Amino acid sequence: MKKEELLTKIRKNIKTKYDMPSFDNMKGVTYDDPLKQFMEMSKTVGGQVVELQEGQDVNELIRKTFPEAQVIASNLTEITIANRNPDKVVEANDLNGTDVGVVKGVFGVAENGCIWVPQTMKEKAVCFISEYLVILLDKSQIVNNMHEAYTRIEFNDYGYGCFISGPSKTADIAQALVMGAQAARGVTVVLT
Repeated sequence: MKKEELLTKIRKNIKTKYDMPSFDNMKGVTYDDPLKQFMEMSKTVGGQVVELQEGQDVNELIRKTFPEAQVIASNLTEITIANRNPDKVVEANDLNGTDVGVVKGVFGVAENGCIWVPQTMKEKAVCFISEYLVILLDKSQIVNNMHEAYTRIEFNDYGYGCFISGPSKTADIAQALVMGAQAARGVTVVLT
């Protein structure tokens, strides 16, 4: 049976039809202090949040946080300690072995601690292949909820972006929690 035939049969057997609900008055949860809520949720999902102090160098902060890191990948001009650039690799596989990837988030969401990270580099694999991910985020760019977040999403020429919330984790296999199953084992948000 073809898809349209199946859908036609289903439509014929619908006894009661309902109008779609209006979303005009739907509002998500709001917080008195979205930044505080964002920080709490980031920790709840397994991430780490660090506030960059005035005059503090982000490169020194990253070095101090990840003293063992050999390979740091970033295309951000302010990250001078990067020794691999996702814009200059031949293919995504060249980012394999990255200890720390450093990217910039556009805004964070207080409701769930996630951050919108648009693709701003040739190889977006840096967001997922790095053992540890550092996301720089302007602390004034925190929205309350996903309703507000979706109105702010914009795509650039790459046409890709994603929400990242804490480290990758799964408990699918033998119900044992595994960190870094599909992406970074740890996520540190640096609030600027």
